Amino acid sequence: MRERFWERYSLGELNQKEWEALCDGCGKCCLKRVVKDNHMTVYSVACRLLDLNTTRCSDYANRLEKMPTCHALTPNNVPQYTWLPKTCAYRRVHLGKPLPEWHPLLTGNRNEMRKRGEKVGTFALSRNDVNKRQMERHVLKERQLKK
Repeated sequence: MRERFWERYSLGELNQKEWEALCDGCGKCCLKRVVKDNHMTVYSVACRLLDLNTTRCSDYANRLEKMPTCHALTPNNVPQYTWLPKTCAYRRVHLGKPLPEWHPLLTGNRNEMRKRGEKVGTFALSRNDVNKRQMERHVLKERQLKK
């Protein structure tokens, strides 16, 4: 990987290894969310495929077929996903903002993320463990989306 590539190149200029390394592995994009009328509700309930111990997809190669709500981020579609967390490295690089100080590319590991509670594995439940009727008990946050 090129030195400090996230500061020197646009998302479209990254190679595959750099693109994947940019993901901090927080799992926030794998939380259940409902977007309606420019309003988003995020739940502390993770996708069935997310391994909460590692905060990695248990079937990354087949996730798009297994989970119709999963999104494959690309340099072209990152701007349209206004629901991406403010800490998302893809979003931040697109907006010309620095990575969060706890990002693994800056710290060399994911320990700081865990200490700061940035990994959803520290607070989320698996969708397998939450009944649909109980979902409202697990609202994490609500916000208006920018157009």
